[in-house]
Amino acid sequence: MSKSLILTEKPSVAQEIARVLQCRQKNKGYIEGTKYVVTWALGHLATLAEPEDYDQKYKQWRLEDLPMLPEQMKLKVIRQSAHQFRVVTQLMKRQDIGEMVIATDAGREGELVARWIMRLGGWRKPFKRLWISSQTDAAILDGFAKLRPGHEYNALCDAAECRAEADWLIGLNVTRALTCKYNAQLSAGRVQTPTLTMIVRREEEIKSFRPVDYWTVRADFGDYYGDWRGCDGSRLFDQAQADALLAKCRERQGRIREVRKENKQEPAPLAYDLTELQRDANRRYGFSAQRTLNTLQNLYERHKLVTYPRTDSRYISRDIVPTLSARLRGMAVGPYAIPANSLLAKPLTVTKRFVDDSKVSDHHAIIPTEQPLKLADLSPEEKNLYDLIARRFLAVLHPPYRYEQLTLTTEVQGENFYSRGKIVQDPGWRAVAQQQREREEDPAESMPEQTLQTHRQGEVPLVQSVKALKGKTKPPARYTEATLLSAMENPAKFIADEELRESLKGGGLGTPATRAEIIEKMISTFYVERSGKELIPTSKGIQLVNLVAPELRSPELTAQWEQQLTDIARGKSSKQAFIQAIRENTVVLVRDVIAAEDNFRADNITKTECPQCGKYMLLVKGKKGKMLICQDRGCGYRQSERERETGFASSKRASVTNQKLIAQYSDPSAIGSNLGDLLKKALAEKDGEQP
Repeated sequence: MSKSLILTEKPSVAQEIARVLQCRQKNKGYIEGTKYVVTWALGHLATLAEPEDYDQKYKQWRLEDLPMLPEQMKLKVIRQSAHQFRVVTQLMKRQDIGEMVIATDAGREGELVARWIMRLGGWRKPFKRLWISSQTDAAILDGFAKLRPGHEYNALCDAAECRAEADWLIGLNVTRALTCKYNAQLSAGRVQTPTLTMIVRREEEIKSFRPVDYWTVRADFGDYYGDWRGCDGSRLFDQAQADALLAKCRERQGRIREVRKENKQEPAPLAYDLTELQRDANRRYGFSAQRTLNTLQNLYERHKLVTYPRTDSRYISRDIVPTLSARLRGMAVGPYAIPANSLLAKPLTVTKRFVDDSKVSDHHAIIPTEQPLKLADLSPEEKNLYDLIARRFLAVLHPPYRYEQLTLTTEVQGENFYSRGKIVQDPGWRAVAQQQREREEDPAESMPEQTLQTHRQGEVPLVQSVKALKGKTKPPARYTEATLLSAMENPAKFIADEELRESLKGGGLGTPATRAEIIEKMISTFYVERSGKELIPTSKGIQLVNLVAPELRSPELTAQWEQQLTDIARGKSSKQAFIQAIRENTVVLVRDVIAAEDNFRADNITKTECPQCGKYMLLVKGKKGKMLICQDRGCGYRQSERERETGFASSKRASVTNQKLIAQYSDPSAIGSNLGDLLKKALAEKDGEQP
């Protein structure tokens, strides 16, 4: 009887699937049972070949060799995980293996992981696809009962390959062009560069901003107050006008000209997709986007408490509705017991606010699974993130928040003062998620809320006091990860062309799965620094934006590409046409860099010489504090401040030097029989090796 070979993305997922499918025979690199053999990748096992794999001349970075445009993109095995690739390919060749089940992450990148391994391994037999949105036992069993033919996901694979090849062609060529042209460690990419541009342009707006004084005139009517607003809702920018209003209204009698009552309701916020969850986690807990994704992955894979993380949908499909009660029962412990049991006590009401098949593509919104919740098993970070997901899930199943909005218009000497308050009629979803929705409006622009008593039109309150509150207009806020994720998700507002802006709605810079990685890369390459929650561009980042072609720093082109990738995944667009356009664009971008007459100047040069090449080093702010890096890209030496103080180096080249020292001084005849061993042990421990 032939067996099915199951290929997962990670060993931890393979172990869970093997357990559920009762595969118990553990071997090096795979687990076997009577019907299935479960193996795994270690992330990616295969990747696109490096430039030097096409031609040895590309080992040297030279402008005259650009652009690099291989006729056919090649694959290669990743050296660090070659041992696991050999295990997988040997399993592929077994005579008793009749078919493969792709069980990598159910998304674009997961599909690519499997297909590249299959291609390099020469797989020619049938294959199927496991497509699940949670890692519970029930979901795994149900998924294996509903395996889909592998060819149904060919278009998804095409989109993933287009993304990888586009990043290779644009990223490597433009990066080499910039680096060679300016002899500095510069890089560019189709998503990174327009994202960095948004941060740099915001910083320019802040620096060019000039604050302007304004005044808010507020009258106290005893049991309520009112703020003056012009007929167009404007504020006062003239102190003389504010002073005149004070004199005109002081100790005068007013008259309530209008009492407006409006019954309003506010629906629950939509369920979470990855980007919205990253935004809220950054606002609430200061989590970076990557930290949120890593924690979410634990909740999904290890604890099995939430559904698939890398989703761009905030809705669920109709087939999930019958499972909602089981999900509520699974989470009905601790702070969620009362609201969950309250929902279970009566039939659930679900609307298109939450259930909409047309708005679910690969995966539905992030919601709790049926897995029983054990809060004691979660770390503080996991508890915080689960709390956001759980409360949002409970909220979306609750009715709208209903209230009566009261607005008073009090006239004093022909001037109108406005007051606003509300009476809550039904807390609805806010009863379980009172702080889930935070307003981001400017308090100076909005009408402040207050508690209002019952008032009638025609009442004549006396002005108890009146004062002018002075304020200053504020510059636009620097990006935080929360607001940057929003800008990456909806770049249309940064595009001047109205027709193009409309066409890009729904397209964005990167995907929910890659945006965190882009932000981390900008920080690790010293284009952006974190300062608390704020993201601040460095001099290097500002200069880079001004060096790259306008076409590459605009979100227009990149968002169009991302939309085309989505169309390719849905079978609506051609892979060949997309790649041809990318190749043509690469030629133009490289040509523009070479022809440019700009200069790059590192303004963070220190007087500390590189111990390897003698050139002055650059002072940069890394994740773990300040560090020194050599300005010569060919040297690559880097050293943290702590390492500089202790004399320890952290570069690979330093390790090579250390090995030479070991070889030189481990000769007992040179310096004694024990000293060489002690030196070898100390150096190995310093380099993070096992002695």
